Amino acid sequence: MSDFENMIIRQRKWMLYLLAVLVLGTVFTSHPRIFNSLLLGASVSFYNLWLLQHKTNAFGKTVAETGKARGGLGTFSRLAASILAVLIALRFEETFHIIAVVIGIVSSYFIMALDGIVQFIKHNKSKNPQ
Repeated sequence: MSDFENMIIRQRKWMLYLLAVLVLGTVFTSHPRIFNSLLLGASVSFYNLWLLQHKTNAFGKTVAETGKARGGLGTFSRLAASILAVLIALRFEETFHIIAVVIGIVSSYFIMALDGIVQFIKHNKSKNPQ
């Protein structure tokens, strides 16, 4: 399995863990509005992460086969999904908190950054054992 495929699996796994924690927070805490919002944003973020990984893989295969870059990485689709989540939060203000939705939307970027940092540390530790 390639490094890219391993990275995809790790990031999706951590996003699913985050979604599970948010579901538990919605059910068992006294702040369901915040956790509903984080769950909405993180769900859109998970979709955006999946779409970005899928498009990146397809883009890489196209470039490797043809040597030319065709198509994009789905920026418009990811932006539209994020705008839809914000519009839902604005429409149902009694159920969702807009700031928490936005934090949820960027959660996949936190996961990607955290994964990169952890892998960098692991790589450096295996390279320079002390």
